[in-house]
Amino acid sequence: MVIAGILSGVMSELQRLPGPLVYVVVLLLVFGESALFIGFILPAEAAVLVGGAIASQGHVSIRWLCLGVVLSAILGDSVGYFVGERWGHHLLKLPMVRRRHVAITRVLEGLKRRGPIFVLVGRFTAFLRAVMPGLAGMSKMHYPRFLMANAAGGLTWGLGFTLLGYFAGATLKKVEKYASWGGIGLLFFGCSVALALHVFKQRRERAEELAWRDAHPGEERQEERS
Repeated sequence: MVIAGILSGVMSELQRLPGPLVYVVVLLLVFGESALFIGFILPAEAAVLVGGAIASQGHVSIRWLCLGVVLSAILGDSVGYFVGERWGHHLLKLPMVRRRHVAITRVLEGLKRRGPIFVLVGRFTAFLRAVMPGLAGMSKMHYPRFLMANAAGGLTWGLGFTLLGYFAGATLKKVEKYASWGGIGLLFFGCSVALALHVFKQRRERAEELAWRDAHPGEERQEERS
């Protein structure tokens, strides 16, 4: 419900903007997701999907939007990498990051084991997109290796989600016109399954977080003092 509300709000606001401002807002959100950690508040893929849908209506160019999204994703992650390299340990003390200590630990372990492959895969998860570049910089991964994976992920993710929004927007009117009750039922079922999986994942992460705190009470108290 919350995600649907955010997406609806973004769609409503972007549709009111003139074409040039649509580019500016979408690209700034993509850039800021990992460079400024905006992804903790609003995943950029929502704006990218909406931007693609707006492009399908002819308000902006899908070609320029795709190019801008890809470049913004690569540049934003690069900035996030250097921020993490310079101030990573300070960023770990931020409340919004500290609350996800278990997930952060897993990311650092994944970077050590899989390196660039983990960076590439992480591009397709909202939380990992926000923290992966900074943690990669903090872990001292060589920038050329990071950039290679970052560029591949930015290209795949940027084109994929922009075009997904574009083609979804182009078929929206057809769906509204021809959708049957059976189709609506399937859509409702799919959304219910997705919501159930999301709730299950959140509860599992919360349980793991509580288990880690129980196993490391001294570290938790030390973090609270800091």
